[in-house]
Amino acid sequence: MNLESRVLENRFVRLEPMAERHREELRAACEADPAVWTELYPFSWAFEHFQPTWDKLMGDVAAGRTIAFAVVVDGVCQGISTFYGIDRGNAVLDIGGTYYAPQVRGGPVNPSAKYLMMSHAFDSGARRVGFHVDAINARSRAAVTKLGAVQEGIARRDRVTWTGRIRDTVLYSVLAEEWPEVRERLEARLAAFA
Repeated sequence: MNLESRVLENRFVRLEPMAERHREELRAACEADPAVWTELYPFSWAFEHFQPTWDKLMGDVAAGRTIAFAVVVDGVCQGISTFYGIDRGNAVLDIGGTYYAPQVRGGPVNPSAKYLMMSHAFDSGARRVGFHVDAINARSRAAVTKLGAVQEGIARRDRVTWTGRIRDTVLYSVLAEEWPEVRERLEARLAAFA
């Protein structure tokens, strides 16, 4: 798997490798919905948590453990999504750490971003793209299912969130042989937004 960090773009969204120039726009996007961080995420990007989370992300990017994308809509960073758990030898990775500002949720941004990321992963030789979703996060579970990912199971009590809540994680995946059908359905969804 020859996965690289580069700009990915379609008519709805531009995914740019996360960089210093995105930091303050990402901060504003993350602070637009402070309640979501205590309810649904294992970590927080809000307020005093932003800088340490940014520093950890940039460290993971520098070490090659993560490829992070600024989700840019109409020229403004409105969120983040990442490749992580990158295992080039086994040609597998996960997509996650995704957050969007409230004003870009529910439209073409998420399916566009995931389409671009999965296309890049499978074009780079991935055999499997995984998604790990908090079991209580109904919106994200519905979105991943709507993308065409297959639910594999639930890892029970597998992570302690930053608030101390112990979460169950729902595991999903798309395999390389499933990607052509998933891609076709996503393309039809995106065409409906035009």
